[in-house]
Amino acid sequence: MKKIFFAFSIPCFLAGTASAQSSVTLYGIVAGNVTYANNVQIGATPSSGKPIGGAQVAQLDGSSSGLGTSRWGVKGSEDLGSGINAIFQLESGLNINNGTLGQGGTEFGRQAWVGFSESRYGRLTLGRQGDTSVEFVSPLLYAFSWGNLAIRPDDYDNLNFTHRINNSIKYLSASYNGLRFGALYSLGGAAGSPGQNQVWSAGTSYTGAVFSFAASVSSARNPNNSLYGTNANASATGNNFGSAGSSTTAESNPAIAGFASAERQQTISVATTYTAGAVIFGVNYSNTQFRGLGSMASLNTLSYSGSTTLSTAGINLRYQATPFLRFGTSFDYTYGGSAGDRTGAKYEQWNLGAAYSLSKATDLYLTGAFQHATGIDSLGRSAVAQIGYLSPSSSDKQVAFSAGIKRLF
Repeated sequence: MKKIFFAFSIPCFLAGTASAQSSVTLYGIVAGNVTYANNVQIGATPSSGKPIGGAQVAQLDGSSSGLGTSRWGVKGSEDLGSGINAIFQLESGLNINNGTLGQGGTEFGRQAWVGFSESRYGRLTLGRQGDTSVEFVSPLLYAFSWGNLAIRPDDYDNLNFTHRINNSIKYLSASYNGLRFGALYSLGGAAGSPGQNQVWSAGTSYTGAVFSFAASVSSARNPNNSLYGTNANASATGNNFGSAGSSTTAESNPAIAGFASAERQQTISVATTYTAGAVIFGVNYSNTQFRGLGSMASLNTLSYSGSTTLSTAGINLRYQATPFLRFGTSFDYTYGGSAGDRTGAKYEQWNLGAAYSLSKATDLYLTGAFQHATGIDSLGRSAVAQIGYLSPSSSDKQVAFSAGIKRLF
């Protein structure tokens, strides 16, 4: 994703050390679109019945279905000498269709961290941040970025950066001939139980002129709180994975909502790309295990035990037709999620997209997706399709198209 930054100096940041060089950058993305979905659920029923829904046309923010998520932020650095810089970043998500904050109303919900950087060794930061899968693997998938319609079911592997890690310490190395590596550890913050909500991840990537590769492993204890419960509107005791819905409300995240009682969630993800002129081809794979189902009895309404796994294999293709026009397509096959005596589900999804750059800062885009679901989902019901962050379909199929504009500043 392209970014154009306009930097300016703030005199008050220069006080204290006469020789220090300080700068602050204001930046952001504003993205909005009109989206058509052929089937959007408006009410859910138990497995003995059938959800209800119908077609929808709506104005949505880029965070729901566009080619980028609307946000604004500030970041800065101060030269401390000897090649060391003090750095920070505060980034807030927003919804342009109604002006509300993103990430459940969290003021700086996308990122909020401070730390040090050194050109030879990398950077060390503390705060609210993404894990190493977001840092290393995601760019090889979402550099194709045909919008948030293209994410895996419920973004279970967090490769679309749905979830942030609070109370975290992260190290990212410098680039050594294209090779980078890093690790993150979250302290958890639970009084009397230091390891209760701990999260850790480690990853690496190699970026070359033709070939690129990335891999990451992440693990979260008590993921309902440590991973899915980090936004301001999260529940301390309720299900943060999703909801079974009701006769008047839609299901939320049905692919994973039934697994909120897990004691641990572990994700392994890998991706690689090959560049040949104007064409970039990529393949990727992710595997997420929900271990210790039933460890939180109040969330285990389906009496699950043991563990279950969701996996996705995907392919991507991007073609830069001209300096201003690009096309892309991808296919993801997701399977798994069996628990108890229930079989799992399968989700097959095709994605298409095109973007035209009016300038270095402004894109017009068109994205589309088709998903077909089969089997039994985490809620013990017949699996329904759910594209991106849209509401689930009332059937096993869903088609969606978005047309919009993205502006960088």
